[in-house]
Amino acid sequence: MPSPLKPTLIPARLQAGDTVRVIAPSCSRTFVMEFDNTQWVNERFDAMGFKVEFGEHVDENDDFDSSSIPSRVADLHAAFADASVAGIISVIGGFNSNELLPHLDWELIAANPKVLCGYSDFTALANAVHAKTGLVTYVGAHWSSFGMRDHFEPTGQWFRAATHEHAWSIEHATEFTDDLWFMDQDNRTSNATNGPWILNEGAATGMVIGGNLGTLRLLQGTESMPPLDGAVLFVEDDGAADVHEFARSLASLLQTPGAEKIRGLAIGRFQLESSISRDLLEQIIAKHPLLSTVPVVANLDFGHTSPMFTIPVGGVARLDARGPVPRMDFAHEAHQLG
Repeated sequence: MPSPLKPTLIPARLQAGDTVRVIAPSCSRTFVMEFDNTQWVNERFDAMGFKVEFGEHVDENDDFDSSSIPSRVADLHAAFADASVAGIISVIGGFNSNELLPHLDWELIAANPKVLCGYSDFTALANAVHAKTGLVTYVGAHWSSFGMRDHFEPTGQWFRAATHEHAWSIEHATEFTDDLWFMDQDNRTSNATNGPWILNEGAATGMVIGGNLGTLRLLQGTESMPPLDGAVLFVEDDGAADVHEFARSLASLLQTPGAEKIRGLAIGRFQLESSISRDLLEQIIAKHPLLSTVPVVANLDFGHTSPMFTIPVGGVARLDARGPVPRMDFAHEAHQLG
């Protein structure tokens, strides 16, 4: 398997008694506190045995529902520099974590490897940190995600597997939610799912790169873009991306140098708002000859619906789409897959 830009660094596994620092690299904590669901956040982190701290600037708020670049950078650097902190997790997503990249101390981050997790806009930070330092990072639940009272599992189980174990497997969910749960915890809608869609059969093992597709594209052409040669790509998009937006974003990513050597493509479940059907997705995939030579699986449990599994950016995925139900295994190093 090709090496990353830097030697791979695997953060120590989280365990009871560890301290987790919450930071706001995109939107501030004030953005999520209008609907205060911290009761369930606290209960879940307490159940894992974690001590939770907050960055100094998480509640700063400007006209972009965010804070200044120096404030956000300071909180990220402080979390990595503090030896008592074992894990770092984002408050929520947003639109601007890529603003931080020119200002980050990559040597500080590489010298203090620790769990770093979030999703959506956090995709830019997770992939850039891996590309620049070799650290395995995680695209998965935010701090605020743990405030979902019902229908939260197996999101929590998958987060714990990724941050506590060296290797784990995904058992596909039978239902999902796609609602504004944080506004009304009592009236939720659960949707049935017909499971993963195998769009092209095959099997592959490769380095995990990906997250939110529109956000990952922000790294193209920069030195923070991770190598795609030998990667199993994991991509998803939110409800704001319709079929046209997704199609052109995927085409752009597949034109990135090295993408011609990807080993597989895994696509997360689309939000209902996007109206992207299996038929439309099959037509998009068929446009790209290189995707006829690798396994392609869609409607997977990651992205902006719930539940969602945590992907280890810079770790390893084994995607087997040769049977009626695809098998997906993750590990931090290839030899751990068994």
